Amino acid sequence: MIADALSKLRSALPAGVALVAVSKFHPVERLQEAYAAGQRIFAESRPQELSAKVPQMSSDVQWHFIGHLQTNKLKLVLPYVSLVQSVDSHHLLEAISAWGVANGRVVDVLLELHLGAEETKQGFTEEEILSLCHSCHSERSEESFPGIRLRGIMGMASNTEDEAQIAAEFARIEGLFHRIQSLGLPGFDQLSIGMSGDWPIAVRHGATMVRIGTDLFGPREY
Repeated sequence: MIADALSKLRSALPAGVALVAVSKFHPVERLQEAYAAGQRIFAESRPQELSAKVPQMSSDVQWHFIGHLQTNKLKLVLPYVSLVQSVDSHHLLEAISAWGVANGRVVDVLLELHLGAEETKQGFTEEEILSLCHSCHSERSEESFPGIRLRGIMGMASNTEDEAQIAAEFARIEGLFHRIQSLGLPGFDQLSIGMSGDWPIAVRHGATMVRIGTDLFGPREY
């Protein structure tokens, strides 16, 4: 039962760590079951799926986007989400900022870090994130990207069962997060690391939110 899984996860998560229910590829009925059990933050990775689910859920749901976002799909995502966790390029950052300016919005975003050996992962390198944040700090982010607010970093560890490697990678992400925080960027306070299978390690390395799908909803249905 989703309600039981949700209760177990909540009891295990420390105060201050948000549970993001990764609802992608699951039918709305499962989301509604989680909502009835008190879950309010849901994450989707496909623009069309997100825009289709939004009207079927309560208006107090906080939607996050966690997939690769193409600039021609912004209108299917940005009107509905409270956070884009997966900003993976300077071009996308500029496009989101421009959309925000045009629509009178400031969009909260996380910069996606590419860490690990998988060539298919999207995202910035550590050096690129540091350079971008230094630039925003020196130029003031509201001047360089007036339609966005940098809230933090999203990352994932390599797909491995080696817990020591996972812990080392999360420690690197945590270190980068704190280096950027030391710059004093306003509102830069979110570290989204950890998924089903490795979230307890992520919590030990400073996660402020964990993205849980399988441990909550079970295997994907499609």
